[in-house]
Amino acid sequence: MKKHFALLTVASSALLLFSCVSEQVKMENRMKQFISTYEEKVIPLYREASLASWNANVTGKDEDYATSEKASFALANLYTDSVAFAELRKLKESGEVKDTLLARQLELIYNAYLGGQVDPELLREQIRMETGITKKYSNFRAKIDGKELTDNEIEDILRNSTDSRKLQAVWEASKMIGPVVAEDLNKLVKHRNTIAKKIGFANYHEMSLKLSGQDPAEVTAIFDELDNLTRDSFASLKGEIDSYFSNRYRIKPADLQPWHYQNRYFQEAPEIYPVDFNKYYEKQDPVKLVSVFYDGIGLNVDSILAHSDLYEKPGKNQHAFSTDIDRAGDVRTLDNVKPDSYWMSTLLHELGHGVYSYYCDRSLPFTLRDAAHTFTTEAVAKLFERLALNPEWMLKMGLIDSAESKRIAVDSGKAQRLQMLVFSRWAQVMYRFEKSMYEDPDQDLNKLWWNLVEKYQMLRKPEGRNMPDYATKIHVALYPCYYHNYLLGDLLASQWQNYISQHVSADGSYVGNKAVGNYFREEVFKPGAKYYWNEMIERSTGEKLTAKYYAKQFVE
Repeated sequence: MKKHFALLTVASSALLLFSCVSEQVKMENRMKQFISTYEEKVIPLYREASLASWNANVTGKDEDYATSEKASFALANLYTDSVAFAELRKLKESGEVKDTLLARQLELIYNAYLGGQVDPELLREQIRMETGITKKYSNFRAKIDGKELTDNEIEDILRNSTDSRKLQAVWEASKMIGPVVAEDLNKLVKHRNTIAKKIGFANYHEMSLKLSGQDPAEVTAIFDELDNLTRDSFASLKGEIDSYFSNRYRIKPADLQPWHYQNRYFQEAPEIYPVDFNKYYEKQDPVKLVSVFYDGIGLNVDSILAHSDLYEKPGKNQHAFSTDIDRAGDVRTLDNVKPDSYWMSTLLHELGHGVYSYYCDRSLPFTLRDAAHTFTTEAVAKLFERLALNPEWMLKMGLIDSAESKRIAVDSGKAQRLQMLVFSRWAQVMYRFEKSMYEDPDQDLNKLWWNLVEKYQMLRKPEGRNMPDYATKIHVALYPCYYHNYLLGDLLASQWQNYISQHVSADGSYVGNKAVGNYFREEVFKPGAKYYWNEMIERSTGEKLTAKYYAKQFVE
């Protein structure tokens, strides 16, 4: 009797195990079928939308923007399919999709479809509004005395002129894009909120972070920590900056205005130390330098550069970005290169994005041929961007000799620290402004903007100014709820830099060091989005994301 009972127990257990395995196999096969159907649709739509956007940004033509708008909507419309979303929900709620690659794809595709579960007309209207604003930014040129100025010319004047009246005129002219787009932007913010609320989120800011795999409360806590870490150090440096500019412009520190800080937003470090980085690049070709550098670490970028658009032209977007057209090797960067340190840094940055995309493992499923998170690709870009102002890097790239490298070493270190702290405080403004704007879009946004600028950057609003200056920053309108990723990228860049110096390159050198390129290719690029971002970071550094290496490098 006992033997018979034991046999029944074994048989029941085997049947239960078979049933569980069978259910897992069944659901995973359904997921495989979903992915197959999904990829047939999404891959051509993704490529078409990417190409159309690229062409519009390069030409600035109305017809190209119309094509881009149409292609963007076709891609966005894919994710409004309620039947497909219902299948994804069943797969997710079953808990039976356990295969790691399938489960990761389910997570990412589910979030993409969740963001589209609204009336397609709402998405069409959002894309139409964004396209209209994009055209206005691309075609805008500041005017002084009837003469149009490019962004490069504006930055050059702000950086080099000592004429306060001219600086004010140029700064104010650059801000005239604000009134051009402000009304459209305000409508777009409310429209984005409408979409977010229909999906079940409090507002668009919350939706954006959560659907990208970030906890808004955790991000805010990191920003609070960084505020506390950097506040006193920045206040001390701000005193140095004000003293320097007081002497430069021969005015009292109390009379300094936002246009006195050498760029439109005080987002980059002013040149207060006796190192003129621009002179090291004024007779150089930044495109050639970046090509030589990346090739030297085993990450050749010739294919990327061949597909890119690198120099100024009428109607072209004046900013810089990298884009992966098809997740199959067509990676490009749009720039407006000049022979100076800014564009050297920018090219290193954009090609950092580029190599992340280009060297992803193309045998991965389409959904996983992407960065682990948007801020992890920013971290790569940030890490390489820093090299442009590094004396050791400039020495090994043949830009300066050993004596010059030693001569500028201390001041270069100070300049980099200043840059990191200045940017950190600017990122506080951007993150907190967008968070508050989406929480209450009817508040006085210009007042909010200047209150944050005064608190975190310690700049005074020009007396009597009441312009929509928040709308002058293109990211607020067209790259919403993204800016915090730049600062998170800085944290991770320092974490990677520390790891590389400890385990990859004993002297911390990158130039000609293929071990550095191999580390990134194998540990960061090839896995793509295979792992959750913090898992990838832990796999590549031995620790989850931490601010301690950033603090050690730039604050302590």
